[in-house]
Amino acid sequence: MSTGAATSSDPLPLREGPDGVARIGGTRVSLDVVVHAFDEGATPEELVQQYPSVALADFYAVLAHVLRHRPEIDAYLERRGALAAGVRASNEARCGPRGIRDRLLARRHGR
Repeated sequence: MSTGAATSSDPLPLREGPDGVARIGGTRVSLDVVVHAFDEGATPEELVQQYPSVALADFYAVLAHVLRHRPEIDAYLERRGALAAGVRASNEARCGPRGIRDRLLARRHGR
């Protein structure tokens, strides 16, 4: 093995879309899902089984990045969680559960 050759570093396979969601490579697999699964004990090999559109090496690269930059990742996840909570509250205010049974029965009976 020659150690004199320059080594190239592969770019991080993490892309932020226009919606602000970080996704792995060119897939729809979000960083949020990967970090949550990893925190719950999933291994990169298990993640590949669950998300076969992502290469094993990409999971390892992303998880290495997560481990090296955990404060920034946690801040990103916190922002995403707050955004999700806001959307959920807005949806519940607009379409609350109050009267849902009556609305469903009315729809069923064509009223």
